[in-house]
Amino acid sequence: MGVLGPAAGGPAVADTVGAGPPPLQLAGGPEQVREGGLALLPGPLSGPGAHGHGGQGVREVVGLASRHPGEILGLSLLPANQLLLYGTGQQGAGSKGPPDGDEACGPDQLQVPSQFLPVEDRESASADGGCSAAQHRFYMNMNGFLKKDADERVIYTIGYESIVMKSNNFKKSKSRPLWYTVNHAPVLILGGIEGEKALLITDTNFQDASLVELSIDSCWVGSYYCPMLSFSATIFDAISTESTLFIRQNQLVYYFTGRYSTLFDTSHSSSRWVRVLPTECIKKLCPVFVNGNGSEYVLALNTGIHEGYIHIGTITDGLVSFRMVPTGWSVCDQLPGTNCTIDWATYIADEKNLLLLLEILNENLDKVFYLLSFNLDTEALDILYILPQYVPQASGDFLVLLGTETYTNTPMIPEGLFFNTFNNMLYIWGNFILQSYNRIHFIYLADFPKEYTIKYMVNSYHGEMVFVTDKEEIWYFLEGGYDVYRLVPSSGWNTYVFLHKMEQSSLFGDREYLVSVFYEDGQLYQLIYLTKAGRSRLVKRPLHVAKLLLYQNRRPQTFEMQGKYKKLSFTNLCPFKVMRLRDLPEKQHFARQELYHAPPPLVSQTLGFHNNKTLAVYQGLVYYLLWLHSKYDKPYADPVHDPTWRWWQHKKQYKDYYFYLSSNWLAAEGVYIDMSSYQKLYNISNDHGLPEIVFLDKGTSFSFTVFLSSQEDTLMSAATLGTTFQVEKKLAVAVVVADPDCLKATVKQEVLLNRKAVLYKIKIEDRKVCYDQGLSGHNLKKTSMMIKVLGSAGKCFQTTFLGTSMQGNLMVPVLIGCPPGKRLAFDVTYTILHSREINKHYFDCVKSNPEMPCFLFRDLFQPFFLVQDMVTGDSGSFLGSYLLKVVGGGRTLDTIRDYTEEEIFRYNSPLDNSESLIWRTKVERTTWDKKFYIMSYLSPGIEWLCLENSPCHDITPGNVFAPEFFLKLLVSNRGVDTSTYCDYQLIFILHMHGLPLSSNRSLFIVIVSISLLSGLVVFYILFCILWPHIVRAWASLRWKINNIMASESYYTYATSTAGFSVHSHTVSEESLKAPSKAGSTEGIVEAEKAQEA
Repeated sequence: MGVLGPAAGGPAVADTVGAGPPPLQLAGGPEQVREGGLALLPGPLSGPGAHGHGGQGVREVVGLASRHPGEILGLSLLPANQLLLYGTGQQGAGSKGPPDGDEACGPDQLQVPSQFLPVEDRESASADGGCSAAQHRFYMNMNGFLKKDADERVIYTIGYESIVMKSNNFKKSKSRPLWYTVNHAPVLILGGIEGEKALLITDTNFQDASLVELSIDSCWVGSYYCPMLSFSATIFDAISTESTLFIRQNQLVYYFTGRYSTLFDTSHSSSRWVRVLPTECIKKLCPVFVNGNGSEYVLALNTGIHEGYIHIGTITDGLVSFRMVPTGWSVCDQLPGTNCTIDWATYIADEKNLLLLLEILNENLDKVFYLLSFNLDTEALDILYILPQYVPQASGDFLVLLGTETYTNTPMIPEGLFFNTFNNMLYIWGNFILQSYNRIHFIYLADFPKEYTIKYMVNSYHGEMVFVTDKEEIWYFLEGGYDVYRLVPSSGWNTYVFLHKMEQSSLFGDREYLVSVFYEDGQLYQLIYLTKAGRSRLVKRPLHVAKLLLYQNRRPQTFEMQGKYKKLSFTNLCPFKVMRLRDLPEKQHFARQELYHAPPPLVSQTLGFHNNKTLAVYQGLVYYLLWLHSKYDKPYADPVHDPTWRWWQHKKQYKDYYFYLSSNWLAAEGVYIDMSSYQKLYNISNDHGLPEIVFLDKGTSFSFTVFLSSQEDTLMSAATLGTTFQVEKKLAVAVVVADPDCLKATVKQEVLLNRKAVLYKIKIEDRKVCYDQGLSGHNLKKTSMMIKVLGSAGKCFQTTFLGTSMQGNLMVPVLIGCPPGKRLAFDVTYTILHSREINKHYFDCVKSNPEMPCFLFRDLFQPFFLVQDMVTGDSGSFLGSYLLKVVGGGRTLDTIRDYTEEEIFRYNSPLDNSESLIWRTKVERTTWDKKFYIMSYLSPGIEWLCLENSPCHDITPGNVFAPEFFLKLLVSNRGVDTSTYCDYQLIFILHMHGLPLSSNRSLFIVIVSISLLSGLVVFYILFCILWPHIVRAWASLRWKINNIMASESYYTYATSTAGFSVHSHTVSEESLKAPSKAGSTEGIVEAEKAQEA
């Protein structure tokens, strides 16, 4: 089965085993080809690392998509621009054959269809010939920094790719931090290559990477105002965001915006590196790891003439802008001393607050370090803390700094700041580590030696972090605790390396150079450039922290006398024997994961392997499923709450026919697609443990139970000191919420003496005070909850077939606000039923449209709305309050226009006195300013007015049917509904028919009609009176005409015979003498006599 989730903020996930942050858009990829209703993407997807994957295996997939305001081509943005594929299945060798050794099915990579590249395997697979894997995930990112050249080759837009990575590029360079916006950056970059104007770039989280030489102008702008001691081609700072890359070379700052049509208009994309702040001297770029307020941020620190100022770069929809703060004054001007400089800055976007680490010389020429807070709205500067001049002297694991402690002779040299937005923990690091819960009081972590200096730190945002020193040592720390562990080098590391070399792992070499350290989905990785057997390569190597701590955490041993012999016993340092989580919340629902079942089509071949055509069909199915997913956000609710319902609703009747064709190997392209297997799944929870992230709406909660069983010595000592007291003491659990004003934690303890265990029932509930209203999945309040078992940090481990993991410490990020995947829809089906009930009838338009039914003007209109949860499948009536406004309209769909604010007031407000109201209702509740009605599902219906000055007044019919009008209605609960954090906004078109004409036009029509009728009556009377005379006149006229015609005929005959008869000539003369008698009775008699003679 597949998965679409989470709807916001996370990577796009597709999965075949169960549950896994907005269109498949691949820069430089082929154009879409539509065949048989499917959007096919023929050929391999473009991106670095696409080479070397020729497998034919197919896995069930789906993708994740979240709503984004800038939809292009009907597809919404995939969070992090990634499609993450989970898969099970068997695959053949492929066109190029499988790789050798570990690379065939090991943790390095797993072959996938070439149409789904680039990819990344996330878990190891067991090599069994066909590479059958139990569960695997793959990244397929959208790389907006690729294009095709004239020869249809995929190349980079930011520079020129180097085919070979030279070892000198990494031997001379030290490790450097990987800076990016967490869960948002699809492409990662890493600079710091000594003497090279180059970057490492990847769109697979360094499963593979490319070395790219940048096409930038390396200008020297050193001057008196911007002193530069030396020039270097090295890229010192590199930061990647969702759409834009930032670099610093010397004092110059550049950015490059990728081509992401699902994020913004393509005109926002860059064609080359853009230099920003050209008149400023930038000494450092500082990252902002967590986005906020719908934007991402980058900080640039000034030096030279503008020392003490900070440039805040804001990236919104691909547009980059910088703002210098403070305005008109420098931070250094507010502090006494000289040689002032800002060493580090971090930005808390939700608070619009800057934290600054400032260095200055006092009157005694001693260095003083300040921790400052600067608010962007008020421009208020506050001194939060003054760091001690020397490193404190501590005897235990930690020391609370109160100002009364003793100090060593080692100066305290801070290097940077880090603020965790989820748990409000602030860290100051250098040759020491300070942590603070409130940014005012600090705790010194004494386990880290003052002889080392930290050069950068990495946080997992799940309660773990590591520090990398200037000697390339890696230290580990659990947030909320006080113990700092050295991982590399250590005795555990030596054992770890020795065991892997015994297995001949390809991830360990003869010589290694550390490039960077980073977290990915809670797993710590090293980026290593290693040399083994004469072969050098860049490797992404997992660093299993639990194994390292387990190897170096040796149990104390004791000898006890049993009779004549000594018995060797080991003391288990972990306070509990078993820790389990029970009564867990549904991960899919609380993590807001949308799941689809999307199996691959069946191949009608003997071997059953897929070829390029069948893979293209499957990719088209996945693409079309994503398109349906994004297009399901429509104002009118479907009868079936499933986006795939429209896919097969007109084709399921031919299901047996398609199966017959496939059974007889007559199916098109040799594949069979089971329609019933493509469906949305709402209640899937296949994984144990808490959700990776929890979304809470107003007043909602989640609960679970922690089960702890004690070691043997716990109850042995309990027999002498009191069972209940001792069990509670040794199996104590602490629940910590980062924002106690926002979250309420309730813990109930139950001691199970017969099972030597303790149950802790934990409930986390929203307090309804820390959030106003917001759009679904936008601007959520970031917080977290943490569970700690007393004495378990670094001492409790669990080893299963999945590996070794630590126990006793859990951190779950919590996002408070309107959860993603919730929307408001117009319940047209129930509205029609209710309209038929209250009006005793329902009349649709003459030309009915199932997608947009009509409503009669004279009927009472009472709308109903649904709150649809796209994750859980719930679809219930909206019971809150809302505002309804007519915000647009037109006589046809093509002529609908949006009204101005003034028009909206006149058409909807009960205060309007300009005869412009379109509707009215009998509800008495209005907004505080009495401008608009506040309605609910219990409100009486709407009566349509369309008064004289309204746009729907006096509509001229276009045909013989009654006039019609299309109203654009806005429904919003913002500011009037207190039942939810969700700011629902629904805009839909209402088709209204049977509109009456205005009184003037009606009177005119009546007058014209009466006039026409009167005229017809008068005409009829006159006609009846004059008709006999007309008949007689007409008969006389006809008779005269006949006579004339007869005489003319005779005259013509007589003239023609005059030359042949004298008698005829005589008669003719007589006739000519009396022409007046021609045609008379006498003339006719004379003519007859003459003829007889």
